[in-house]
Amino acid sequence: MSRPLLFLDVDGPLNPYAAKPEKRPEGYTTLRVPQESGAEGEPGRLRTRMRPLRVWLNPNHGRALLSLGYEICWATTWMSAANKWIGPVLGLPELPFVDFGNALLNERPDGVHWKSEPLVEYANGRPFAWVDDEQGDADHAHVAAHHRAPALLHHVNPRIGLRNDDFTTLAAFAVSIDTSTATP
Repeated sequence: MSRPLLFLDVDGPLNPYAAKPEKRPEGYTTLRVPQESGAEGEPGRLRTRMRPLRVWLNPNHGRALLSLGYEICWATTWMSAANKWIGPVLGLPELPFVDFGNALLNERPDGVHWKSEPLVEYANGRPFAWVDDEQGDADHAHVAAHHRAPALLHHVNPRIGLRNDDFTTLAAFAVSIDTSTATP
């Protein structure tokens, strides 16, 4: 019996980036991630250091996520970098990630979020929960039309990040799924 997938975004759910910038949320730690502009090895482009990216993370979230009964998968623009910068702070093992390829940040004319189609494809018929701060009605409709297994699109307020009620909702969804009939 396989567990449902938990597609996990970083900025918004784990990093409440929209919180008041001068007030780190209680229980969170500050991570400074180096950034560079310019592409490595690209002729004529100088690589310059930019101000580090401020990321707020709650170390307790890792343990809480691992206890939910999901197979966790990064669904974030961070992609593999989430394993380097985010996972260790949360105490998460190295996790698979969705490689968004050409869909990355590519707006669609139908209003469906650029992550929706790649997530449905990645799930390949498995039940999933998608935790993000950017899903909308078009995404709910897209998933309902293109994914036969149970799916939960769970919106998290980027001003506050994941809270206890979010974990309760995610746990209840995982328990409600009969994974014995899900396709692998």
